[in-house]
Amino acid sequence: MARIIDVVQFDDQTGREIVHREPPPGDPGDLRLGSQVIVRESQTAVFFRDGKALDVFGPGRHTLTTANIPILASIIGLATSGKTPFPADVFFVNMKQFLDQKWGTPEPIAFRDPEFGMARLRAFGAYAYQVKDPQVFVNVIVGQQGIYTTDQIADYLRTMIVSKLADLLGEQQKSLLDLPSLYNEVSAGSKANLADDFAALGLALLQFYVTAITPTEETSKAIDERAAMGAIGNMDAYLKFKAARALGDAAQNQSGGATGTGVGVGAGLGMGAMMAGALGDALRNPASSSVQGGGGGGAGAGAGTPQTVQDVQALLDNLDMRFANGQISEETYKSMTAKWQERLKNMGG
Repeated sequence: MARIIDVVQFDDQTGREIVHREPPPGDPGDLRLGSQVIVRESQTAVFFRDGKALDVFGPGRHTLTTANIPILASIIGLATSGKTPFPADVFFVNMKQFLDQKWGTPEPIAFRDPEFGMARLRAFGAYAYQVKDPQVFVNVIVGQQGIYTTDQIADYLRTMIVSKLADLLGEQQKSLLDLPSLYNEVSAGSKANLADDFAALGLALLQFYVTAITPTEETSKAIDERAAMGAIGNMDAYLKFKAARALGDAAQNQSGGATGTGVGVGAGLGMGAMMAGALGDALRNPASSSVQGGGGGGAGAGAGTPQTVQDVQALLDNLDMRFANGQISEETYKSMTAKWQERLKNMGG
């Protein structure tokens, strides 16, 4: 036998419950004419019967009668001194502001950057909302989605937020390096774009904040590499410096003893200077004898001509780098590479 509920009320102790149903699902309790519904200051109660909202109660004490809910007379349809129990539900809706609700992108957002090309971004922030239309909220969210708490609705709302944010970022046409200066604009634009979506759920979006828009680790590495290339400046001078230092280190490591060390350092520096000059001359003067001639070593080869397999290989590496950076034409690159590869083959490399 179903129990009779004379007084129905709810006090949220967690602060996270948006909607609470009385009697709870599975509870066989029934209301009756004369039952009391107590609604607190921060609540609104929606009275349901057979899945249909019959009335909305504001804060205060309400008695279920045919006077305040006329449709009850036709629901009960019996003359039993107005005490006939009937199955019904009261949904208590928390009308307070739910602040500091977090949102974030579960997956990176694809972003077309005018400087870096395709980039993948993550975004994070916070928002605040409040139930605006309790009856709509209960019908749309609770009735259809079975959502009762802020934790349960968070994923549902985040999906809407990320969709609108991705659309807004795509319209910015700004580099990701400029986005931090646009957080206020992105926040305001997202809030405006989301207003109708929240309203359709019976909610009001009170505040919306973007706290961070950051590239993924892969995108960050690509940006760092580009910044490092820009910091190098003159690539030709940088490669000459690297070649000279590498050859100097090699000469020093191959010599032995205190005297040998000094000789090795001098030889390494001389070799580095010679190599740097050869690289520069070869690339500036493709038709010169040191590049085109492909002659053997020795004095006849010229002071600026690479003398060892390592020298020629370094020059080939330099050609690859300069061609990749667009500093020499494809025709020059192919011609010079072919001749120096032949030279390397003749040297046994």
